[in-house]
Amino acid sequence: MCRNIKPLFNFDPPATKEEIHDAALQFVRKLAGTTRPSKRNEAAFDRAVRAIAACASELLDSMETSQRPRNREEEAAKMRARSAARFA
Repeated sequence: MCRNIKPLFNFDPPATKEEIHDAALQFVRKLAGTTRPSKRNEAAFDRAVRAIAACASELLDSMETSQRPRNREEEAAKMRARSAARFA
């Protein structure tokens, strides 16, 4: 899995459409092996991003959990601490 794609499920507040789109874009970039498609492939690239974002939204909306929602700030602080320890 691409390291830039962050978990989006079970957060308070829930993931935004922009966050879901960004994750879909990163996924398509990983699959395509490029960050910017050629003009010839741009329409297919954009369709793939939209389709994956729609599937991701559907997935997140249909998932259930008994765990309490995670706090975005706490999770970000944990990731910063792990990164600091890793690259210190």
